[in-house]
Amino acid sequence: MTHKVAVLGTGKIGEALLSGMIRAGWSPADLLVTARRPERAEELRARHGVTPVTNPEAAKTADTLILTVKPQDMGTLLDELVPHLPADRLIISGAAGIPTSYFEERLVTGIPVVRVMTNTPALVDEAMSVISGGTHATAAHLAHAEEIFGAVGKTLRVPESQQDACTALSGSGPAYFFYLVEAMTDAGILLGLPRDKAHELIVQSAIGAAVMLRDSGEHPVKLRENVTSPAGTTINAIRELENHGVRAALIAALEAARDRSRELASGKKD
Repeated sequence: MTHKVAVLGTGKIGEALLSGMIRAGWSPADLLVTARRPERAEELRARHGVTPVTNPEAAKTADTLILTVKPQDMGTLLDELVPHLPADRLIISGAAGIPTSYFEERLVTGIPVVRVMTNTPALVDEAMSVISGGTHATAAHLAHAEEIFGAVGKTLRVPESQQDACTALSGSGPAYFFYLVEAMTDAGILLGLPRDKAHELIVQSAIGAAVMLRDSGEHPVKLRENVTSPAGTTINAIRELENHGVRAALIAALEAARDRSRELASGKKD
């Protein structure tokens, strides 16, 4: 038996997911897509061999529906799906801040819902996707979500109560690193380096540091101490970071991201 998967509201992340699934062995014939613009849907058909459908058609046909629209558009999408959605479908939501209870209250009784927070490194198969099950989601449903999102990176199961924190850390996380690289590039230019050379130095340093964090098994404090010689350049730089409250600013920033995720869950848009 085939298992059809539909990606609804297919933007960049949705397309990355489709591409990853195809590389992982899914047949394009079993993948459906919806898009707001007809030309976008045809572009996806031409590029990946998937089948464009309407949202109601996806609800009638697909076994798993992955909802990738923006949080503020989710209510409108669910209104489209409700008249056509049987209880045996699996709903996977990728919308930041929206709890599984939101879907369970609006869709057919007993429908299984899985909440996933992924991030933009899905575009290069290095995503971190955090998965939580709703009231009616079984271990098999969670495993199926892991199989799908595992095609574009790593997955991690957490209780849904931790989803807002995960959104702050990994959902928004790439932006913090891009911001840091931007600032360090500007510093390199200030110190007399051409932009392209400063960029190359910082990006490769970031890649190397990330691989060491992933593969060494060492605590980040230990890895930092290995670079920090007594009275050397690194400790002077770290002193300035501490003097300017960078650690406290990061903590405050992540708290703000978590709080915004909670606001989205409560329906606050502005």
